Amino acid sequence: MSFMSAFDKITDPRKDINKKHDLIDILFLTFSAVLSGALGWKDIKEFGDEKIEWLRQFREFKNGIPVDDTIARVISCINPQEFNQCFINWVNEIRKENGQPQIAIDGKTLRHSFSEKPIDALHSVTAWHAESGLVVAQMKSSGKKNENASVLEMLSALNIKGAHITVDAMNTQKTVANKIIQSGADYTICVKDNHKTLKEQIAAYFHKMSRENESLIKTSTQVDCGHGRIETRKCEQLLATEWIDGLNEWPEVRVIIKITRERQLKNSGKTESETLYYISSRNVDVEETAKGIRHHWGVENNAHWVLDVTFKEDDSRIRRDDGAENVGIIRRFCLNLCKLNPRKNSMAGKIKKCGWSDEYRQEVIFGQ
Repeated sequence: MSFMSAFDKITDPRKDINKKHDLIDILFLTFSAVLSGALGWKDIKEFGDEKIEWLRQFREFKNGIPVDDTIARVISCINPQEFNQCFINWVNEIRKENGQPQIAIDGKTLRHSFSEKPIDALHSVTAWHAESGLVVAQMKSSGKKNENASVLEMLSALNIKGAHITVDAMNTQKTVANKIIQSGADYTICVKDNHKTLKEQIAAYFHKMSRENESLIKTSTQVDCGHGRIETRKCEQLLATEWIDGLNEWPEVRVIIKITRERQLKNSGKTESETLYYISSRNVDVEETAKGIRHHWGVENNAHWVLDVTFKEDDSRIRRDDGAENVGIIRRFCLNLCKLNPRKNSMAGKIKKCGWSDEYRQEVIFGQ
């Protein structure tokens, strides 16, 4: 599904008298500019002025490039739910070609997206395709405390049948686990102090089995060196048991998991350690379990970090109406386009090249 076909069904929110510039023209301009490094409305307008001849190879732009205030007004008043559904439909077409993925779901707050109080900053939930590195959905949340409702809405919008869903501890809720199972998917979810009793019960059972029947504990250990540290990750897995009070309240739990992470800093010699516990509806080889949990952590480095460092998302001061949410969708679309481009380069390198080269920008957008 191409860019044009993905978004040509978006409802134009303007009255006919205000439609001097075509909606798809404005969207195409904005996508192309953000893909080329534009950070704000003025940047988008200036990109359009410089690249008007290139833009007119694909769209008419009958009345030229709109002023930055017009771009801001139009993008900010698009219905974000409809816009996001177009994005999801486009990604779902790609997922059909690549098979069922592991999907990692995690929240993110845009630090400067508020007008008066930081509490009003945009908090969004991102679903990330671990195998390809693509963002598959974004949903706005009214804050971290209300993130679960957005996750449930996202799970309804996505085709997750046969997929493996991983979520952070904030979304370790029975309603989320039930929704995943009802949708024909599996889950692996982290149990922290928001379910303190369950966490303590799981920890106690691992301790009991390590003393009484250690052979039943399946173990995988991985050591990584780099960035001035040595990190050892140990994954331990046990079959679920009725011995753990409350575990039967969660749908189709098959295994419990213990992850121990130890980091040794080479310069100081200091050692840091962390232990996490998980429950999962998948009873797979412990190596596969460890791989899935590692992939979930990748959403921070491969999606959130890239959006912050390359697209400067955390520094964005776009606040008008639904502008922050809609531009967030545009950034994720651009991130996916860069990921799909087969040329070897860093994300920052691809963005720079899109700004410099009309031919490369066309290749990234249209795949040709």
